[in-house]
Order: sequence, then structure tokens, then C-alpha cells
Amino acid sequence: MNEPGSDSETAASITRVADRLGATASFLCAVHCALLPLLVAVLPAIGLGFLADHGFERGFVVFAVILAFSTMIAGFRRHHHLRAFWFLIPGVLLLLTGVVIDPHHAGSLHALLLASGGTLVATAHLINLRLGHWGHVHNAYCRH
Repeated sequence: MNEPGSDSETAASITRVADRLGATASFLCAVHCALLPLLVAVLPAIGLGFLADHGFERGFVVFAVILAFSTMIAGFRRHHHLRAFWFLIPGVLLLLTGVVIDPHHAGSLHALLLASGGTLVATAHLINLRLGHWGHVHNAYCRH
């Protein structure tokens, strides 16, 4: 078992924080993508026009994918379950497909793909959190 303050306990704590950040960011991304078609006219009026920019969207997706894979790999090393990847892989594929579709010609499909992908990535983070923290049972297979 880890000693309080040990390097592995610190790494696990950082992973939990990153998963929480990733789950929150992915959920907000899904909400953003679902509501964006309705808010396109309103965002510039309240000074948030950059949220509708496709460069911002692509950058956010890249950040979300890197954060998600980093936390899932760290989580897997701790709990040895692939369950979170069952949601992460399709979520990332939907996100990547959504960002390559031109929103001007297929706006609804673009929003649907990104909202669905963001929701799956958020779910993967929550599963990873549960497996790594709440659902972890210490046994002979633990590596800590």
C-alpha cells in the first residue's frame, strides 16, 4: 500500500484531478457543441465569439484527446481495467470525425458528432475515476 505523500500516491492524486478536469471539460464541450447552433448569433454579442471559432474548437479537441489518453493510460497502469477505453475510443473517433466535417455544409451532423464524442469522453473519464479511486480493491495484483 502507498505511504501518504509517496510518489505513486502523488501521481494517483494528479491523475484523479486530471480525470475530473477532463470529465468536466468534455461535458462542457458536449454542451457547447449541442448548443452552438442556437448560440452562434448570441456569442459575439456577449464577447464570447471565439467559442464559435473552428480553430478554437479544433485546439480544444486536440487538448481533450491528449488529456484523455494520458489519464486513461495512467489509470490503466493503476487499476488494470480497459473499461474506460470502451468509451474513450469511440468518443475520440466521433470528435475527430466531427472536426473534419465542414460545419457550414453539415452543421447538424458536425454538432451531433462533437456532442456525442464529448459525452463519451466525459463518460470515459468518470469510469476511469471510479476504477482508479472509488472502486479500487487492494489485492495480490496491485502494483502499489
